[in-house]
Formats: sequence, structure tokens, C-alpha cells
Amino acid sequence: MSVLSEFKAFAVKGNVVDMAVGIIIGAAFGKIVSSFVGDVIMPPLGLLIGGVDFSDLAVTLRAAEGNAPAVVLAYGKFIQTVIDFIIVAFAIFMGVKAINRLKREEAKAPTLPPTPSKEEVLLGEIRDLLKDQNAKAVPAAAAPDRLV
Repeated sequence: MSVLSEFKAFAVKGNVVDMAVGIIIGAAFGKIVSSFVGDVIMPPLGLLIGGVDFSDLAVTLRAAEGNAPAVVLAYGKFIQTVIDFIIVAFAIFMGVKAINRLKREEAKAPTLPPTPSKEEVLLGEIRDLLKDQNAKAVPAAAAPDRLV
């Protein structure tokens, strides 16, 4: 098998396609959450803690000299990223929790037995008729060698 055909067989498998779709949706969801955190959560939070904007928090380790840029330890961006992660993790937790609750409710719901098909009903009727005919034709006392 050539490398190209092996790659084609690998890439077309359902799991790989599902994973790719999940990664794309996850990236889009990450952008939504980042916008939610940066544009909705952080402004009120910054206002509550005295107007501090986390992304601006930094310590200058070495000032800019000539053409060399300053060396900055931007710990505010790290705090922002940690808050993003916590919100994403909480959103995923709530989604998984909802899915698990739906699965539990589905498992608790009584399931009705499947309705037999027309063929199964007809075969059952034929079986019952044959059983009745055999019972009328050969009584059990008249056939002692027959196993019951």
C-alpha cells in the first residue's frame, strides 16, 4: 500500500474527520470566550478592583535602549489567560454536566418493547395454529413415546 493511499484511508476515517470538526469548533468557541472575557467580564471586574486593566499589568526588567525594545514581564496578560481558562473550563464543565443529566434522564425513562412487525405477528399466529392442530390431532395420552 502506497503512502498516499494509506494517508487517504487515515484521513477519511470518521474519527479523524470528527476530530477536525471538533478542533475547528473549539477554536471558534475559544474566540467567543476570549471576547466574552475581554469585553464583558473584565471591564466590570477591573472596575470593582479599582479600574485595573489586567492586560496592562507588567514589570519592566530592562528599559528600552536605542533600537533594543524594553524587556517586560507582562504578568497581567498571564492573569487574563488564566481567567480565560477558568471560564472556558467552567463552560465545558456545565456543558458536560447538562449532557450527563440528559443521559441519566434518558436511562430512567421507561422504554416500551418494540412493536412486532407484520411478519412477526403472522408467524406467531401460524405457530399458534400449528400448536392447536397438533394438540387436537395427537392427544398426549395416545402417544406415550412422544417427549413433552
